[in-house]
Amino acid sequence: MAITQPITLAVDIGGTGMKMLALDHHGKPLTERLRVLTPDPPTPARMLAALEKMREQMPDFDRVSVGYPGVIKQGVVLTAVNLHPKWVGFPLEAELKKRWKKPVRVANDAAIQGFAAIRGKGVEMILTLGTGLGSAIYSDGHCVPLELGHHPWLKKTYEEYVGRHGLKKYGAKKWNKLVAMAIEQTLHTFNWDHLYIGGGNTKKLKLGEHPHITIVSNLDGLMGGLALWRD
Repeated sequence: MAITQPITLAVDIGGTGMKMLALDHHGKPLTERLRVLTPDPPTPARMLAALEKMREQMPDFDRVSVGYPGVIKQGVVLTAVNLHPKWVGFPLEAELKKRWKKPVRVANDAAIQGFAAIRGKGVEMILTLGTGLGSAIYSDGHCVPLELGHHPWLKKTYEEYVGRHGLKKYGAKKWNKLVAMAIEQTLHTFNWDHLYIGGGNTKKLKLGEHPHITIVSNLDGLMGGLALWRD
């Protein structure tokens, strides 16, 4: 059966790993998810070289969606807390467009993961528990960029308590308590109707059943890439 275009190459750049997947025009996977470890040090040159090798293993595609772990404006990287300082000011969207000769759109990685999970009604929020803390909030499906991870909380920032550093420093039991406290604070602050939680460290999370909280798959960080092309 012929594949209806356009085919989207979805890329998820993380502080620990980088993922890639091809999606059909309905957002269904056409390939298995490809994952490699993020190079050390995670400079633009080293990471782009790794992405190039990954791209060579993918089928032909028509456009590219990229999730980046930080602030992105007009395709340019503004923050790189969990990567290398050389990323700050890097024109990621333009660079990939030049290399791959395809249209490219780049957004915050948590925001993309949320697009795959949300229902599009009311106030919805996503938190991603990975190398750092990713976040995004949506009003009736419209995304509002949010960098909650670096907002002051307790004596430090959210990310320092519930990111990978906090998990290692405090241990899983205390980290779970801190995550629960952070969730409670976001509810009081943003009055969300539904919260989605993703990221690699959700496997260490013990929240119990909650009617307004959903744990989402890491695959959503790629599957949500199609949303960047909704005009």
